[in-house]
Amino acid sequence: MKQAKGYFGRRKNVWTVAKNAVEKAMLYAYRDRRNKKRNFRALWITRINAGARMHGMSYSQFMGKVKANGIELNRKVLADLAMNHPDAFKAIVEKVK
Repeated sequence: MKQAKGYFGRRKNVWTVAKNAVEKAMLYAYRDRRNKKRNFRALWITRINAGARMHGMSYSQFMGKVKANGIELNRKVLADLAMNHPDAFKAIVEKVK
């Protein structure tokens, strides 16, 4: 019942309804901890793709050349550079071309 605190209606004070609601909430929490990782990776890829296309490359070409040139920046950092530091991202694009 403690875990159902804040729920609306019978979900907070009727044992069987609260138990089912809490179990379902735990399943969603478990599932979405994994989905969050997928969503962030997709967001990073979208941002890198947009930044790379501004400089005449596709995402796959850019990432292939980044790996081939031994630049060890992950997608999170590359997406941040593309979004917030376009000059630094442009320097990386020029280096891999």
